[in-house]
Amino acid sequence: MADMDRIMSMRVFERAATDGSLSAAARHLGMSPAMATKHVNALEARMGVKLFHRTTRRLTLTEAGSNYLDACQKILPAIDEAEAEAASQRIKATGLLRMAVPLSFGQGFVAPLMPAFAHRHPEVTVELGLSDAELDIIAGSWDLAVRVGRLADSPLQARRLGNSPMLVCASPGYLDQRGVPRRVAELIQHNCLGYTLSGTQGREYWAFGPGGEVRVPVSGNLLANNGDALLAAAVRGQGIIYQPKFIVGQALARGELVALELDRPPVELGGIHVLYPPDRRPPAKVRVMVDYLAECFERDPP
Repeated sequence: MADMDRIMSMRVFERAATDGSLSAAARHLGMSPAMATKHVNALEARMGVKLFHRTTRRLTLTEAGSNYLDACQKILPAIDEAEAEAASQRIKATGLLRMAVPLSFGQGFVAPLMPAFAHRHPEVTVELGLSDAELDIIAGSWDLAVRVGRLADSPLQARRLGNSPMLVCASPGYLDQRGVPRRVAELIQHNCLGYTLSGTQGREYWAFGPGGEVRVPVSGNLLANNGDALLAAAVRGQGIIYQPKFIVGQALARGELVALELDRPPVELGGIHVLYPPDRRPPAKVRVMVDYLAECFERDPP
């Protein structure tokens, strides 16, 4: 018998020892008497000892069989308990949920949702990994991740949470001093603050058009790998930034920034998604978080 059958062999042995009959054990476990006999024979062959004295009427434990029965009666309930605990996590939301989230988006839009989630699911502990680097979900043992932008091909499951429109912005003070660009080509004359983790609004060029087909050379005296850092500089008049609405929205509403209307539309970033490992039946803690984020962002888009 293969190693994968060892636990079943232990169950057959334990039941046969309790009932005193391989036939009775077979009926209880839903298998043929011949299969039950093979399980016990496999155990005896593996360990090199006899577990039963066999007669035509009854099985009697050998000394080795008696000792092995004691061990099985300790091990099998522990296995059953472990399996029940694992199965319950698919039904009931419990345990540690590790979620990787972009820094600015996580601080501004995910962390504020966690108190209500905790109230709804008190047996789930959430660990937020806040980073603008694209963390490997599988290698990093993350339960799920929120991604902003276009998704690369992968086996991960994805659910769209919302849009992420891009905007080109500057402070009123900067525009009063340097003028208001009307065409994307004019950006070459301005101080453009680049986002180093992006291929569309980085240090050397900014891309425009739905697919980023128009590339405009840019330069500036500040580069950063975080949108909030660029936002803070732009609000204080240092230059122009090209960032998602969830980064600049509040500053626009307060009048600290102005959205520029250029002759080419911003690139389409690709939306906001939550990703999780491919699992036909993900744990309940993952399902409830995915549903909760979708519910929140449908009600109040970022």
